[in-house]
Amino acid sequence: MIYSIWKLLHVLAVIIFLGNITIGAFWKMQADKSTDRLKIAETFKNLIKADRIFTMPSVTILFIFGVGAAMQGNLSLVETPWILWSIVLLIISAFVFMAKVVPLQKQILELANSEEKFSWDVYLSLSRKWNIWGTIATVAPYIAVVLMVIKYI
Repeated sequence: MIYSIWKLLHVLAVIIFLGNITIGAFWKMQADKSTDRLKIAETFKNLIKADRIFTMPSVTILFIFGVGAAMQGNLSLVETPWILWSIVLLIISAFVFMAKVVPLQKQILELANSEEKFSWDVYLSLSRKWNIWGTIATVAPYIAVVLMVIKYI
């Protein structure tokens, strides 16, 4: 029963985490379609806020309860390939998010908040980088979910 509770809390955190990082891309696409600098600024302000409220806590909780579930289920983090590779993918996602996505979000917000500094060419360049790094940071945890569900590697 305790294992099931650990696993349930882990899965709930995964749902919140993946939901937030997925919907963030949707918000950005909508802002881009508007071609409204102020809407882009508001979107990135909210992306940063949502990351603080949902992404960071949920990834922490999913890691804690995932490790807890593995320990409760007597599963080795290193000798169980689907757990090991899921952790590696989560670390890759976190690294890309912190090293690339977060700085780009801050740069885009600063740019979009300034009518004097705003340039569509600069925005589109930063936006493309955000799309690339954001895709990597998002796809890696989805692959981890596949590994966790099929338990095969």
